[in-house]
Amino acid sequence: MAYKFIKWFEELSKEDVPLVGGKGANLGELTRAGIPVPPGFCVTAEAYKYFVENVRVEDGRTLQEWIMDIISKTNVDDSKQLQENTAKIREKIISMEMPEEIAKEIEQAYKELSQRFGKDEVYVAVRSSATAEDLPEASFAGQQETYLDVLGADDVKDKVKRCWASLWTARATFYRAKQGFDHSKVYLSAVVQKMVNSETSGVMFTANPVTNDRSEIMINAAWGLGEAVVSGAVTPDEYIVEKGTWKIKEKVIAKKEIMIVRNPETGKGTVKVPVAEYLGPEYVEKQVLTDEQIIEVAKMGAKIEEHYGWPQDIEWAYDKDDGKLYIVQSRPITTLKEEVKTEEAEMTEEMKVLLKGLGASPGVGAGRVVVIFDASEIDKVKEGDVLVTTMTNPDMVPAMKRASAIVTDEGGRTCHAAIVSRELGIPCVVGTKEATKILKDGMLVTVDGTRGVVYEGIVKSLVKKEEEEKAAAGGQVIVAGAPLITATEIKVNVSMPEVAERAAATGADGVGLLRAEHMILGIGAHPIKFIREGKEEELVDRLVEGIRKVVEAFYPRRVWYRTLDAPTNEFRELPGGEDEPEERNPMLGWRGIRRGLDQPELLRAEFKAIKRLVDEGYDNIGVMLPLVSHPEQIRKAKEIALEVGLIPHKDVEWGVMIETPASALIIEDLIKEGIDFVSFGTNDLTQYTLAIDRDNERVFKLYDEKHPAVLKLIKHVIKVCKKYGVETSICGQAGSDPKMARLLVRLGIDSISANPDAVELIRKTVAQEEKKLMLEAARKKLFEEEDEL
Repeated sequence: MAYKFIKWFEELSKEDVPLVGGKGANLGELTRAGIPVPPGFCVTAEAYKYFVENVRVEDGRTLQEWIMDIISKTNVDDSKQLQENTAKIREKIISMEMPEEIAKEIEQAYKELSQRFGKDEVYVAVRSSATAEDLPEASFAGQQETYLDVLGADDVKDKVKRCWASLWTARATFYRAKQGFDHSKVYLSAVVQKMVNSETSGVMFTANPVTNDRSEIMINAAWGLGEAVVSGAVTPDEYIVEKGTWKIKEKVIAKKEIMIVRNPETGKGTVKVPVAEYLGPEYVEKQVLTDEQIIEVAKMGAKIEEHYGWPQDIEWAYDKDDGKLYIVQSRPITTLKEEVKTEEAEMTEEMKVLLKGLGASPGVGAGRVVVIFDASEIDKVKEGDVLVTTMTNPDMVPAMKRASAIVTDEGGRTCHAAIVSRELGIPCVVGTKEATKILKDGMLVTVDGTRGVVYEGIVKSLVKKEEEEKAAAGGQVIVAGAPLITATEIKVNVSMPEVAERAAATGADGVGLLRAEHMILGIGAHPIKFIREGKEEELVDRLVEGIRKVVEAFYPRRVWYRTLDAPTNEFRELPGGEDEPEERNPMLGWRGIRRGLDQPELLRAEFKAIKRLVDEGYDNIGVMLPLVSHPEQIRKAKEIALEVGLIPHKDVEWGVMIETPASALIIEDLIKEGIDFVSFGTNDLTQYTLAIDRDNERVFKLYDEKHPAVLKLIKHVIKVCKKYGVETSICGQAGSDPKMARLLVRLGIDSISANPDAVELIRKTVAQEEKKLMLEAARKKLFEEEDEL
């Protein structure tokens, strides 16, 4: 059959990006180079173009005309409107009948592919491969959909349409608009490729992306399908191989808790399963690849790199049906630096100030500027870049981890960028007002997160000093010498499970605040959408996995988990967040325990995760409810916990955040409802008491956690809690302030939870203050005895 809309891999090369996008072109190139690529075909971008230009909607217009009309009326900066309008487009594309001429070609090509394997139907992967007519190199990687373990011609056609529809996600549409692409000239090809039923799979970099060493190959490997490694759902094994000698220089065998496999019940799609149950407990910490396989994968990578003439990022898999190695994707590594970041030639002694803001996370970072305005652009940020944005959000955390420094237009020292940067140990300057205007992509800058200054160029003296300090400290948060013992416990705040080991290394007495937000918002979709689509167990698994990392790292030290407290604007950015309300001030809106009780299915999932960990033997967990303002909220939350078998005060300690004047003023009523501890969230308590938006740089100068009104509320709560034997703590930003720590010690607080970088300083401060109190008490007693004489 002569095809008009189908191209087989062997017909394609790297020159065919405009026709089949980057994925399709690369698979064709690899096939023609003799690389073992699972066979397949591409439904070309011409098919999508034909579809939108020939299928007509109800009023007679072509689908393309209808789409362009909606897009022309869409303000991409209006998140709600963008979500609603792009959802309409996707629904329309999926609902329209595929033209018969395209459908017949897909059916025939799928039949031919299946016959190659002597079958009527074979499992395939259907992947999106977008391109732009006027910019062939733009492949929009990662913005469209991939469907695995698709079976049957009808299912393939459905998934092709869904790939077409994914061209119009809110994220992809926003990205194109901001990059100046003409929406009418952006098309999409769908890659249909024989599915590798992989026993083991992973990713390989033919140059070490961490050290920039091109003599080394880095291989990441895990059990099951490669989606687990690519998406970051599992920590893979890591092997380092030396090119040429093929010596395995390093092995890091990870603890692989989960794997992704073909759904054994439906035979279609994929599911996440525990490795211990699916393969056996011994596989969790077993080396994934044999040494012979490691070398085979490395040699294949070197061959592909030689073909392209540039280091490659390669997805590979071993098929459990035939035991052979297959390459399923290859793309250039874009994170390699051409030794430009800190070369002497590019360094300067001149300290020319470009911007000033608030120093939010200490240290110095230097590199090339990358400006982004939305989480859809995070792939632009490579290792060592300086991330510049209006304000970060949880979706940007992967990029934040790669950055050498972060600079924002907005925010104060308690904003998202500040909190996450401090925890990651990345220098950060916030509230500059115009960073995204003054700093341009590609500029070299030095960011001083201690002083809140951004300098032009790589300032040699600052960079060298930072390197020396890091070398002296071993690059980690450490406790030097014999640990100080204080009566007041010094705990640490943790936002992300990934930093648990670093936080535990501070020697903190426990975790005074484990935030749920990054674990829940990081699943890539609205959590309620997950639950309502029958994926509650997947959400619970993610939570168990994340919380376990922290409670395990700190065991037997206590960890207080705060239930979800994300404002609606953060939820709205997630897929499935279209129904989130538009609130004038989300910080005063539907968040914390208010949302938890209105959407009990979400709170129930959190409690299920904690119950599972309790059953595993972790008896060091406490539950902390955010934004409580009434005893009834505590009562209702306990009822939900009991529904899943989690018993407050027995299985877990039970506490509340004191974040509003209301909770401080009715503390006695809250205690009578039954709580074991309270923790002051001074970030919110200060903003609600003083009526100051804590993230507004214009009024941040008025923001003061030590304001007499705030201190009076704290003093009152501590006094009442002492009376009833309820433990008191603080986990807001004020806990990392030595001046505040001294005041809190004198007020009699039981523990202080600080940021990881401040634990040692706060411990010293507290130790000094406690000694002063002892000395003052001893002197007072001495004077009293002298007076008696």
